[in-house]
Amino acid sequence: MQRLSPSPPRIARDHHYQARERNGNSTAMAGESPRNGRRTDADCKSGDLGDSCSGGHCDFADGDVFQYLVVNPHGGGVHDLLKYGVWRDTKSGVKFLESSQRGEFVGAVASDHRWVIVVSIIARRVIAFFGKPMEWTGFLVDFVVNLLSENDGFLGLLRNFILGDVIVPHRDSDRFISTIGHLDGRIDLYKGLNVPDQHGDSAFEESIVKVELGNRTLMDLCIMASKLAYENEKVVRNVVVQHWKMHFVDFYNCWNYYQMERSTQVFILCDKPVDANLILISFRGTEPFVADDWCTDFDYSWYEIPKLGKVHLGFLEALGLGNRTNMVTFRENLQLDKKKFALANGADASDLEALASTSNNGFGPEMAEMSAYYAMRSKLKSLLEEHKNAKFIVTGHSLGGALAILFPTVLVLHEEMEVMRRLLGVYTFGQPRVGDRQLQMFMEGHLDYPYPKYFRVVYCNDIVPRLPYDDRTFLYKHFGICLYYDSWYTEQRMEEEPNRNFFGPRYLIPAYLNAVWELIRGLTMGYTHGPEYKEGWFSILVRVVGLVLPGLSAHSPTDYVNSVRLGKEPMFN
Repeated sequence: MQRLSPSPPRIARDHHYQARERNGNSTAMAGESPRNGRRTDADCKSGDLGDSCSGGHCDFADGDVFQYLVVNPHGGGVHDLLKYGVWRDTKSGVKFLESSQRGEFVGAVASDHRWVIVVSIIARRVIAFFGKPMEWTGFLVDFVVNLLSENDGFLGLLRNFILGDVIVPHRDSDRFISTIGHLDGRIDLYKGLNVPDQHGDSAFEESIVKVELGNRTLMDLCIMASKLAYENEKVVRNVVVQHWKMHFVDFYNCWNYYQMERSTQVFILCDKPVDANLILISFRGTEPFVADDWCTDFDYSWYEIPKLGKVHLGFLEALGLGNRTNMVTFRENLQLDKKKFALANGADASDLEALASTSNNGFGPEMAEMSAYYAMRSKLKSLLEEHKNAKFIVTGHSLGGALAILFPTVLVLHEEMEVMRRLLGVYTFGQPRVGDRQLQMFMEGHLDYPYPKYFRVVYCNDIVPRLPYDDRTFLYKHFGICLYYDSWYTEQRMEEEPNRNFFGPRYLIPAYLNAVWELIRGLTMGYTHGPEYKEGWFSILVRVVGLVLPGLSAHSPTDYVNSVRLGKEPMFN
């Protein structure tokens, strides 16, 4: 695995993003039609896909069919968008949709779900337009907050400037903290909480997985690890080893096919280097100033996997499991392992050798190695073999939460049942929706037995868990146990958070009033709950932004850390 340290602002990624969006993903790729970037019936019938494909449907040898729907914000022009959004011109709306089911299906989607598609297109085009300014703003903010931090604040910076002793921050140092890290400066695990020493007793396992008042060890470790995943490798290593007294395993920058660069960041730790009991995998979430990350959250495109259900296309790309400019790559990566299928159908050793030489998980050896899913699966298997008593947990905040639940989902799809038997839990924070109801039913048996293993933490008016939209066509549904915390940090267990699509008009005024309360609370937390909960100027600034955009400020990890540490059950049920 080639690992890269974090880089300066992603100019290459931004350039590719804008070029790809302008061209509507229509650049002719290998195996695609040069006429419009899509596979035509003639292309599929020509046999270039390896297995049977026609009309956009790609079949396994066993007859399973993969389908997809892509909302392409640049499939049409501004005039098409106006005709579609204002005058309900379905023909103009169809230009923004690409699907394996063409004709009446696409027309029905464009007609029945006009405003949802329009919102997605406008949001993504606006975000893309401001992509480069966002990148440079993020670079400037990171530099300024680290400059102030390294020089002990504004007065310290002024003093060091006069003395000619200004400390200039370096992005790859173990002292350079991300924007998320400056929003919430806590790095130590909650006092009095220690990782359990034994996982051998099933009753003990069940007691620690249940998230109850006064028993939040794993939740606190997970939210802190989710927050730490935003940092560079040196910071992560330093915190894990020096502050948490655990064993740092490795740090990865893996290939993201949505952004077309190494931007899926993930790290692994163990509770101890020898005979470990706990292995933790933490995925990085949405970066505040990266346009592609926010576009992913507003992307309603899905890919339907036989028996599994519909899954968010952008999240699959972030795991390195396919590329929407060549849809067959998803089928190659998400079908049952080819060697297992070949053996089941009587293949001999020479057949397997030929298969290995011609295909490596749909990409070729180098690209498969860069995939977050395959890199994590390989390393996890190695660690579980090394630590016979260990179980593993997967976690992440925001986009990282989506990847955290998709990772075990694909493990199940690939029939990695020996690995899944060692799963202790999945904990996500502010996670967007990843799939449909069928995905929920597929995973329930693997995550609910013999006790619940998937916990989805949602804070108040956080907009990200309400994305992508939940309706009859886009079909995005949450699953797992939702631990919902209001602005008083009162915990409620439910299937779905209130105001599930965020756009309900009856929630609008309460959301703004609540943002005012959160600003007041942020200014007084240090006095009411102790110095550990005091919010710095940067966090207060975000609270002020929340007066205009309450759903964004509520996504800050600060409130998720507070929810875990201060969360209380309601007085009246």
